[in-house]
Amino acid sequence: MNQGRIVKVSGPLVVAENMRDCNMLDVVHVSEMNLIGEILEIHEDRASIQVYEETSGLGPGAPVVSTNAPLSVELGPGLIENIFDGIQRPLESIRASSGNNITRGIQVNALDREKRWPFKAAVKPGDTVQAGDIIGTVEENEVFQHRIMVPFGIEGTIERIESGDFTVDSTVAEVKGPDGKLVNLTMMQKWPVRKERPYKEKLSPTEPLITGQRIIDTLFPIASGGVAAIPGPFGSGKTVVQHQLAKWAEADLVVYIGCGERGNEMTDVLMEFPELHDPKTGQPLMKRTVLIANTSDMPVAAREASIYTGITIAEYFRDMGYTVALMADSTSRWAEALREMSGRLEEMPGEEGYPAYLSSRLSQFYERAGKVKTLGSGERLGAISAIGAVSPPGGDISEPVTQATLRIVKVFWGLDYNLSYKRHFPAINWLQSYSLYQDKLSGWYRHNISRDWITYRGDMMRILQEEAELQEIVQLVGVEALSPSDRVTLEAARSIREDYLQQNAFNDVDTYTTLNKQFRMLKIILSFYHKSQEAIKKGVDIKSLFSISVREKISRMKYVPEDEVDTELTEIENELSTQIEALIGRNDRS
Repeated sequence: MNQGRIVKVSGPLVVAENMRDCNMLDVVHVSEMNLIGEILEIHEDRASIQVYEETSGLGPGAPVVSTNAPLSVELGPGLIENIFDGIQRPLESIRASSGNNITRGIQVNALDREKRWPFKAAVKPGDTVQAGDIIGTVEENEVFQHRIMVPFGIEGTIERIESGDFTVDSTVAEVKGPDGKLVNLTMMQKWPVRKERPYKEKLSPTEPLITGQRIIDTLFPIASGGVAAIPGPFGSGKTVVQHQLAKWAEADLVVYIGCGERGNEMTDVLMEFPELHDPKTGQPLMKRTVLIANTSDMPVAAREASIYTGITIAEYFRDMGYTVALMADSTSRWAEALREMSGRLEEMPGEEGYPAYLSSRLSQFYERAGKVKTLGSGERLGAISAIGAVSPPGGDISEPVTQATLRIVKVFWGLDYNLSYKRHFPAINWLQSYSLYQDKLSGWYRHNISRDWITYRGDMMRILQEEAELQEIVQLVGVEALSPSDRVTLEAARSIREDYLQQNAFNDVDTYTTLNKQFRMLKIILSFYHKSQEAIKKGVDIKSLFSISVREKISRMKYVPEDEVDTELTEIENELSTQIEALIGRNDRS
């Protein structure tokens, strides 16, 4: 074990000498308080260390001891429903042992060593296993089955395995390797957070991640195993959008990383998730959630680790064959931590003071998402969909973090402060946002929803773009100067915006919309548009057209409960046709 001593302290950065035998990214214990740190640079026998805890009171001469191991996370039963800080310390356990504030240097195991879990063997003695094979399962709670896998680098024949109640560090199986040596397997394994977990093959995503948010599913879908960014200024609704995706996205598991966010926002998550009933299971959403809470008042260096801790935990569940939705809120705070540490290391700054390696670090994070064939025998598929919020200062998306992120991700949900000011939520700007998964997913939509889905989506975008052009004319000469046909376009666009794209996250019915209901709603709005254009050509008065009684029902169809959708929306379709045809007939008679 290597021991050095501190020669310099600069905030979260500590420089120690006599560290020649250490390696980059080794975890070290700093001073008698055993503060956790990580080596960032080595110059001859001096090591620059970022400390994940408050460094006040440290001074030259204090000891630094290397563990000769990288920062790693413990993976096993006990992750679900837990709340960790940025370096995987369980906050509930810390509160139980030391109160509401995290004591410096506190040593707590990430996974409880006392709790016994019901292990059920899935293989038998004599079976051949390899890395990634499932040797047993643990019912972690009422809704989630934890699959115990053979760790990476181990293969051979099962010599002994038994079912029963075990702690995470108890031996549940013995494997005889090709060299004849016996290897003990426990329910827990460790993995370095900065190293991507291996898989057989990365696949091209072909299925959407259904979110129940109409503007996302219809206009800017994300693939299951895809990556998306939500840039937006303060108050534009980034966190609420991420909460909605965490609640409603069709994923087996949610990993939510609060990276440098305000404490009250993390409190909302911690208070809301245990109370929120999961529509899939009827149980609280926390039953399939892992939370990483690293608030803005915690040491800045731990923000940098929190992103890697979260994605490593997500990869572990992906390797079991699950679909994981990972929310990172926000990567801007993580980038600010990188900038602060880079500045203290006296590295050459890049644009706006961010380090030159900002883009590559962001790429390393987002590239760990995806849909893969996992290790092990059989065809097991798993996916991580990564959704990162970005908080550009002043809402300026030309700043480095947003631009570097947009070069990596394939979905851009651009939040607009003007929309949020008008109380239009989600405040995703439909003229700025995009999804590069659209073409790959179009076949799935055609096959599973309707052959008309892509056509309707194209009509919808065309109407919204025409509205943007017509609004410039309206501001100059007024709406009365427009032709009846253009006024129908404006009215249809208003209906799309207010009756379809606007969605109330706090209404029990409107908070989630199935794809069937989305398609039916869109069909009705476009039917109004096309039938109105025909009526205008046949001389129908525009005021009488806009005042038909079915318009009231169209504006409220978003609040139709799911079990009444087919009946109610079919009735609205029929009423719409009847009332417009009546107007055309009355006009012909006159």
